[in-house]
Amino acid sequence: MSATTAHSPVLEARDVSRSFGPVEVLHGVELALYPGEVHALIGENGAGKSTLMKIMAGYLEPTKGQILLDGQPVSFSSSEEAENRGVILIHQEFNLAEQLTVEENIFLGRELRRGFFLDKRAMRAEALRLLRELETRVDPDARVSDISVSDKQMVEIAKALSRNARVLIMDEPTAVLTTREAEVLFRQIEKLKARGTAILYTSHKLDEVARIADRITVFRDGSRVAIAKAGEMTEDQMAQAMVGRALSNLFPPKVLPQKRETVLSVSNFSVGTIVQNASFDLYRGEILGFAGLVGAGRTELMEGLIGVRPGAGHIEINGKPVRISSVGDARKAGLVYLTEDRKGRGLLLTKSMRENLTLLALNRFGRFAIDARAEDEALAKAIQEFDIRAANRAVPVGNLSGGNQQKLLLAKTMLAEPDIIIIDEPTRGIDIGTKQQIYHFIQKLAASGKSIIMISSEMTEIIGLSHRVVVMRSGRITGVLSGDDINEDVIVRHAMGLEGKVAA
Repeated sequence: MSATTAHSPVLEARDVSRSFGPVEVLHGVELALYPGEVHALIGENGAGKSTLMKIMAGYLEPTKGQILLDGQPVSFSSSEEAENRGVILIHQEFNLAEQLTVEENIFLGRELRRGFFLDKRAMRAEALRLLRELETRVDPDARVSDISVSDKQMVEIAKALSRNARVLIMDEPTAVLTTREAEVLFRQIEKLKARGTAILYTSHKLDEVARIADRITVFRDGSRVAIAKAGEMTEDQMAQAMVGRALSNLFPPKVLPQKRETVLSVSNFSVGTIVQNASFDLYRGEILGFAGLVGAGRTELMEGLIGVRPGAGHIEINGKPVRISSVGDARKAGLVYLTEDRKGRGLLLTKSMRENLTLLALNRFGRFAIDARAEDEALAKAIQEFDIRAANRAVPVGNLSGGNQQKLLLAKTMLAEPDIIIIDEPTRGIDIGTKQQIYHFIQKLAASGKSIIMISSEMTEIIGLSHRVVVMRSGRITGVLSGDDINEDVIVRHAMGLEGKVAA
């Protein structure tokens, strides 16, 4: 029987430091997790949050300091040992076997047995119960490679719930979830708290932190800079503690293009059965936001426009009709797309920054042999221009923080010298300080004459950056908003099909 009480930590990091080679990334930090409490850990990308979580969950060892479980020093030999002792980590990067089914992933390595045989009936019943509890329609028989990013996150959560965790560590769990799915998760967190589970929760969404956290710890540059109980810090105070400066100018001023010059005209464009008869125009120097609920067809529309999906309709660029059936065709027409899945489809995570940066524009660096010196010069310029931060230039891109990966993806795209840039979820999983940088990068691109289409699930982002907003619902465009109509109430009414109806 555990000696832990509600007044003593179940898991604790005490004076923990961690070095990678000569570089120390955690500097004597402390963190205590109590039963029945949500402890939020916040900080910029690269602040040391993920490193500490991995140490507490047995994936890494501390260079100095101790981890205590139920008040006793513990040294987990592996993450499996930590899990067997009730400490579970839900990774920001999915830890799923893509070629196995949802059900097989939930029980992978912990299969239920009846004698010498797998108890498939019991596993099916338990998988259905967990998925039903999470209010998701994911099919237990679906191959993980075939389901959406948000469904994969729900499978990770179901997998963790199946293990009856004493300590549940959640790294950006809502970064890829819809608003409805996030609400389901919050209800599960309340149930876990009631059972006495200790929860360590990281998120860049400070409104979530303010809502669910009982205690908040702020990291900056590998050190703990603040700790507070719920209600003792406003969202602005959290942000300022994270970045060490005020963020009153989070969004740059909107500067409307001086003249309305159409660079992209889309008419009656359909993508399979998902998008029907979409029509819109994009002007030079404009940031055109695309809003709507998840599943509205925004990403599918853009993938159709750049040739990733088969689409049908009329496209004009600078007044001339174009046919786009591949990404190469789109690039030749001056149109590029920054995917929302930067890890899975945007970057080669095992390759260096240089190899990733020049991938879209290799023809600029030699026809028969790559000019490595020219690539290095382009990388140096990109690092300076986009403020990409890394321990060294040879580091695999998978080791960069989410914010630096996104900045590299933006630099890679701009090296292809496009005129029209589609950016899907530009700041997903990125801290507030880096968000501010990316917002200013986007505004700078528009001011230089580039035309931007931005898809975002963050309402503040859509409102704060967009010159005009296209709203989609169920594969159709329901409104194009400008001026004072770019506000949450009008956008939501269009997204939910309530436009034209009188509010109660």
